[in-house]
Amino acid sequence: MSTNIVQNTTLETIRKLEILEPSQLAEVEKLAGDSGGKSIISMLKGNNLVTDEQLARIIAAIQNIEFIVLSPDMVDPITAHMIPYELSNEHNLIGIKTEENKLYVAMSSPMNLAARDQIEMRTGCKVVPLAATPSAIKTCIRFHFNVQNVTRQTIASMRLEKQQQKSKGEIDILDRLQDSQDPISSLVSSIITGAIDSRASDIHIEPQEKDLVIRYRIDGVMRKELEIPSTAQAEVLSHIKILANMDISEKRLPQDGHITTVRKQGEFDLRVSSLPSVTGEKIVIRILDKSGNRWNLDDIATNRDDNKKFRSLVENPYGMILMTGPTGSGKTTTLYSLLQLLNTGRNNIVTVEDPVEYRLEGITQVQVNTKAGLTFASALRSILRQDPDVILIGEIRDLETAEIAVSAAMTGHLVLSTLHTNDAAGAISRLMSIGVPPFLLASSLLGSVAQRLVRLSCKTCRETYVARKEQKEILTGDAQSDKEIILAKNTGCDNCRKTGCMGRKAIYEILTISSQIRRLIVAGKSDTEIKEQAIKEGMKTLKASGVEEVLLQNASMEELWQVVDMQVD
Repeated sequence: MSTNIVQNTTLETIRKLEILEPSQLAEVEKLAGDSGGKSIISMLKGNNLVTDEQLARIIAAIQNIEFIVLSPDMVDPITAHMIPYELSNEHNLIGIKTEENKLYVAMSSPMNLAARDQIEMRTGCKVVPLAATPSAIKTCIRFHFNVQNVTRQTIASMRLEKQQQKSKGEIDILDRLQDSQDPISSLVSSIITGAIDSRASDIHIEPQEKDLVIRYRIDGVMRKELEIPSTAQAEVLSHIKILANMDISEKRLPQDGHITTVRKQGEFDLRVSSLPSVTGEKIVIRILDKSGNRWNLDDIATNRDDNKKFRSLVENPYGMILMTGPTGSGKTTTLYSLLQLLNTGRNNIVTVEDPVEYRLEGITQVQVNTKAGLTFASALRSILRQDPDVILIGEIRDLETAEIAVSAAMTGHLVLSTLHTNDAAGAISRLMSIGVPPFLLASSLLGSVAQRLVRLSCKTCRETYVARKEQKEILTGDAQSDKEIILAKNTGCDNCRKTGCMGRKAIYEILTISSQIRRLIVAGKSDTEIKEQAIKEGMKTLKASGVEEVLLQNASMEELWQVVDMQVD
């Protein structure tokens, strides 16, 4: 079928459905005429001319497939589980119902013949495809395959008995590990896979008096997911410790271990940490995505000006760049993206970290081991004898480490490191307070960057409203302006797990060291004076960066107040 015929057929289908306003239809027809043969469907997607539901209705009508407005209560739970979760999640589909030898499947891509063939081979049923919106299918998958439901089914199948002897329970665990149908194995698996699929960064497994509580940290916020009977506590914790190669007999001292697992999203390294408490051992699992494509600076520093400043800083052959911010603000991620930018094969890059969280190919990474005497300072001395071009120091904690870092920056090495300060200028006074002479700091420092992570408003459910006068005053400094400002409001839906937020974005305050700022550092001027001079020279503060995201409707005012001190500039 020729391109013109396909386009005409698509346009005719859109007219018959009567789902577009006349002005929208006219715009589509104009785009089709100017497209040079480009698919109308792809143009509708790219230009956001239709909603997900309208697009799904159009595709269904073109393919002569029934469209349904899908909701979780329309899905038969038994039918849903006829198709494995991995297959449903990968192809965004879910089984709805069965009739005789027919299996009705809601699909976001109903013409995905490969997925239909897989389902037919697994179930022995003839697949009848139904069209539904991608978000509706994801909601149903989340509802019928979520960790709570899987866990409830697993717990229901357990014969939970209080252990008479702890040693007996541990032996039982070792025996059950050999059985893939073991309910404890299924329970632990559902907890971990549920966290990965929920984009959680950490899993907290917390023993309480009555229950074992599972919480996920998603987008920096803790969320309670489920409660497991305390009678299963010893088995669950022991199973995790065995998987992480930890000593299950040691319950009095903290331990560390790790698990490697592969999901469709990629390979994950799970860092397991245990901590004895009065109610039992608490376990925290840090989820680390080992896929290397996440270290792209263009994906991390999406603001064009910030991106340009980062690239300008690392183009220097030597000097020191500092990242500042509280724990969990994304400093390591940004530093790794800068390392990947420098990792061209022409540089010898060495890092010293505590701990080494992610493995970067082509880079030598050193793990601090204080028990063995390998500290940041001692590791740095050895690294300097390894002919490095670029050195990353996980954190500058003391004068000895700071002195070596400054010395390396002044002798032809590019040094990257982190500090815990509130803003970019604070890094300068922090180093001087631990003993670094101002004239050495002024000579070696290239720039200081403060960073925070702002939760983004969910695009599926966010609403907009007109800013009030007091909000205009905060955002623009002009409460009396007649210009209408539209802001985003978080509401909450199934797509964002009722939080109103989906994903996070870094905002930056990048202070580059100019000749004037160097003079201020040598003169021992305060953070305030240095910051004022940097602003005069064009530095964008954390507040200004956050306001920019709010005005673009990427984040809400409430989220900005939680992340940035809006009372100061």
